[in-house]
Amino acid sequence: MTDTPWWSPERHADRRPALLARGRIQAAIRGWFAEEGFVEVDPPALVTSPGNEAHLHAFATDAIGNDGVARRMYLHTSPEFAMKKLLAAGEPRIAAFCHVWRNRERGPRHSPEFTMLEWYRAGEDYAVLMEDTVRMLQLACEAAGTRHLGHAGQHCDPFAPVDRVSVAEAFAAHAGIDLLSTLAPGGAPDRAALAVQAEAAGIGFAADDGWSDIFSRVLVERVEPHLGRGRITVLDRYPAAEAALARTCADDPREAERFELYACGVELANGFGELTDPVEQRRRFEAEMDEKERLYGERYPLDEEFLAALAFMPPASGIALGFDRLAMLATAAPRIEDVLWVPVA
Repeated sequence: MTDTPWWSPERHADRRPALLARGRIQAAIRGWFAEEGFVEVDPPALVTSPGNEAHLHAFATDAIGNDGVARRMYLHTSPEFAMKKLLAAGEPRIAAFCHVWRNRERGPRHSPEFTMLEWYRAGEDYAVLMEDTVRMLQLACEAAGTRHLGHAGQHCDPFAPVDRVSVAEAFAAHAGIDLLSTLAPGGAPDRAALAVQAEAAGIGFAADDGWSDIFSRVLVERVEPHLGRGRITVLDRYPAAEAALARTCADDPREAERFELYACGVELANGFGELTDPVEQRRRFEAEMDEKERLYGERYPLDEEFLAALAFMPPASGIALGFDRLAMLATAAPRIEDVLWVPVA
């Protein structure tokens, strides 16, 4: 890591080709959305609830009204709630490039402020999003003047056939764990059952780790390093316990219509067949906030307007893609900050 500041002329000259490629990638994707009949929208960054997943950490602020009273607000971790309200309002295809903020996240692949590309299709199956995202990766390579994505010595050809595998299949193949056996028929996780298998596989975990914590350790340590090697991997059918905003699968309620897309071992996108049941969504959010309070001693408010809008939202699919990560892989940049015009101080 160089001590030369990013704004020094010589370092900027080194960074500039990747930054210009980033602009070409964004323009190509915007053109594709226009051709597909999407409307680009601009959700607000300041929200009453930043998201209700246990391990998401937001930046908080106080909004002072004309009455001089301070009200707690947050910088959004995703434009999801706002965009689903637009689906409820009647928009059929929408997309947004948004700056979003996530606390406790910084490293070679993470910036506390980053650009998220999010899009939604009303009345369409979530498998269509897989095709969309593959096309995004192909457009990124074409705009960057390459045939392959690259990162940390790995390469991925987005023009090659996609490897689509379920989470349960990946756990069996790479960790020897029968994941579905650790889920009750209705999808409730059995911590003890997963702990026994994880221990047998040589995966360490803490005594107070829950099922979700052990699941994450297996995924990160044993599964993710194998994904997106040579060609794109779509990791499909997440356990329902790990898909708080997704519909359950019609053929097995232990699994949900959620997938993540990987290239070069890097997670690039997270897609859902969207849950539209406000009662079930409230139950899941409250369970997530109970877990957040247990782990971190805090909870975020629920977006009551979003829950009310769900009753009007049509069946839909939606996805979020880390745009900076895509630019990083398309330019083979080693760090996410190499493709940010101005990195966070």
